[in-house]
Amino acid sequence: MSPTTLPAGLEHGHVTFLGAGPGDPGLLTLRAVEALANADVLVAEPEVIDVVRTHARRNVTVLDTDSGPSPDTPQLTVVDGASTTSGVPASKDAANIVMEAARGGRRVVRAVSGDPGLDAYAAEEMLACAAAGVPFEVVPGVAAAVGVPAYAGVPLRDAQGADVRFVDARTASGRCWTEVGASDGTVVVSATLDSVGAAAGELVAAGRKPDTPMTVTVAGTTTRQRTWVATLGTIAQTLKQAKVLPSPDGGRPVIAVVGERSAAAQRDQLSWFESKPLFGWKVLVPRTKEQAASLSDQLRSYGAVPHEVPTIAVEPPRTPQQMERAVKGLVTGRYEWIAFTSVNAVKAVREKFEEYGLDARAFAGIKVAAVGEQTAKALVAFGVKPDLVPSGEQSAAGLLEDWPPYDPVFDPIDRVFLPRADIATETLVAGLIELGWEVDDVTAYRTVRASPPPAETREAIKGGGFDAVLFTSSSTVRNLVGIAGKPHNVTVIACIGPATAKTAEEHGLRVDVMAPEPSVHRLAEALADFGLRRRAAALEAGDPVTRPSERRPGSRRRRST
Repeated sequence: MSPTTLPAGLEHGHVTFLGAGPGDPGLLTLRAVEALANADVLVAEPEVIDVVRTHARRNVTVLDTDSGPSPDTPQLTVVDGASTTSGVPASKDAANIVMEAARGGRRVVRAVSGDPGLDAYAAEEMLACAAAGVPFEVVPGVAAAVGVPAYAGVPLRDAQGADVRFVDARTASGRCWTEVGASDGTVVVSATLDSVGAAAGELVAAGRKPDTPMTVTVAGTTTRQRTWVATLGTIAQTLKQAKVLPSPDGGRPVIAVVGERSAAAQRDQLSWFESKPLFGWKVLVPRTKEQAASLSDQLRSYGAVPHEVPTIAVEPPRTPQQMERAVKGLVTGRYEWIAFTSVNAVKAVREKFEEYGLDARAFAGIKVAAVGEQTAKALVAFGVKPDLVPSGEQSAAGLLEDWPPYDPVFDPIDRVFLPRADIATETLVAGLIELGWEVDDVTAYRTVRASPPPAETREAIKGGGFDAVLFTSSSTVRNLVGIAGKPHNVTVIACIGPATAKTAEEHGLRVDVMAPEPSVHRLAEALADFGLRRRAAALEAGDPVTRPSERRPGSRRRRST
């Protein structure tokens, strides 16, 4: 039994001090995910709450509090599954909040940014737990001073090795600056945008040469990351020329790396994160979160920020009797095959099964076909392994290419159950009939236009706030324009195939990208290729690499931070 699953004490509970890393949710450790899954109470700083809450239980307790009694007390947010909030008096500091949460034998996770031992004031809270007899454990996280330089393409040591010093500019004493200034090792400075110039000055005054290389990274490990390369003597001017300072955002934290051995000069070759093909692109995906899950993950792997906007809503059929008869026929052996042409069809049949108290065992003896990988995954999640998935194109046509003709010798039953949407095309039905099968073409669900997205999203669509939009069908084009308006002309339009592209053009949209084959994943690949070529062209021309949304009228040309 690991420490994260140890039973809590009846009176004092148990506290896990957990490092949530510098920002990228993928940097959470397996141990951290385990601790979050077992937490009764989650206490987290606002900047990491979205990183950790995904892994917490639905009924984890949530409170909302402002900053504590002094500027050194972190602002905390505690969240529960009901999304209710209750105020905590400002006089209570972080340690008191954690102690109260641990009472009654509850398991508490105290999540901090970075690592509890390097980036936070967690030691005082740990001492308070020890003094009160509250058992606790520490789950280390990726420290910002280590993770951010790695994402910025700035190794802290070279093959010859180097002394590495970590300095917090907010608390560093004159003696600290003197010691690191006298060293020729790498210095990693935690500072803010508006104080990094002063930190550079302290190092020069302490003996470091003004021409010592320096990198400064803001929003490290996130898709808002931006890095500037300069020297100790030029960093202030570099930030001013980039119009980063002066700025209301001057208080944002940064990680600065100073030293000849920090490979700042090689960042063009080592900047793996910021050079992703769609880095920082805000991509509109007109699908539900359930439909877009794997597509959004793929887009994130290219550095994009996906934003799902449903354009259709799924509702039960107006006359459910046909679906009810078909499900009963499935159980009584009326069908040889059942063909699923969408995830929604799987969901509709599954819901009808649950209504009748049935489960996946009702598919015994029936061959199951899925139109593509996502539909197949939905079936597997239901407990059904499909017998047929197209080997080529993932569409009705692709399914027909692999579908066997009816053979009265080997097929005791000649009927296929086809649950589908009310607006589905007749391609599959006609093809199955031509292969000799009888088809029960059943409306399993209706698709209707979804409600309009929030006003902020509609304004971003029409005003050029999105860098790209992925259209996966003609209906997504029509419905998105209908509920949210026409995308701005700076937005890159990517379509899954010729029919979808034709619909987009009919709506006055310029099609920039088309998938080589009708697959959402090939569509995402095609958009990434487009972004890569666009980036290469900018670099070859000596121009700054910008996102499409930065070219709209009135927008700033530089990369947003």
